[in-house]
Amino acid sequence: MENSITFKKAKVTYFRYGTGKENLVLLHGFLENSSMWELVIEEFSARYNIICVDLLGHGNSECVGYVHTMEDIAASVYEVLKAENINRASFIGHSMGGYVALALAEQYPDCVGALCLLNSTSQADAEERKQIRNRAIQMAKTNYSALVSMSIQNLFASETNKQFQKEIEECKKQALATQIQGYIACSEGMKLRKNREVVLKEGSFEKLIITGEKDPVLAIDAIKSEANRTNTSIVTLSKGHMSHIENSKELLSSLKDLYLN
Repeated sequence: MENSITFKKAKVTYFRYGTGKENLVLLHGFLENSSMWELVIEEFSARYNIICVDLLGHGNSECVGYVHTMEDIAASVYEVLKAENINRASFIGHSMGGYVALALAEQYPDCVGALCLLNSTSQADAEERKQIRNRAIQMAKTNYSALVSMSIQNLFASETNKQFQKEIEECKKQALATQIQGYIACSEGMKLRKNREVVLKEGSFEKLIITGEKDPVLAIDAIKSEANRTNTSIVTLSKGHMSHIENSKELLSSLKDLYLN
């Protein structure tokens, strides 16, 4: 069921599924929307009350300016939880959704019971990554379609490009529905985000990192080191950044171990 709240005069859309008594909040990544969670919803709806939020500037949610900080997006998610009378939930955040989940865990620690970082990290952007974002922001203003197409293609492991060409084209279609303002605002927010390793390390919630061996965005050795430093369980899948597509069966199995045990 589609619902919405107002956050800083902007509409934030979210979807509610499931019949369970426990709460599970799914937070999509950059240039994605709530539709990415179809397989997870199908698998977990009997056990959980599932909330999927279209993050600011994505899907059916509006923008609140030209900088969407992770703190602002987290605050909008928290307002959704309040609207649904949810005091505590488990969270799965893909890529940018993981950054948002960590910001929420920092600001509202009592509401997080478990957290899975899916193809995500608690680290801030390195300087090189910030410069890449700066160039992308400029390109968004002049050739958005080409930028989005290239960005989506580059998220998949090289050997899966042909295998998942249909899915890649659908991802591009969904990404192009993202407003240019949303692209810029979230890019600026990700560029500004701080290191939240301490949140992951000291949080009292259950925690899991699921990463891709051939993720072109997040270096596998760095993620393994992060998991070790923060005493976080880690599952390494065989493909790239889009584990919900490239390693869907293995991903569901890993999520079940944390959320259906």
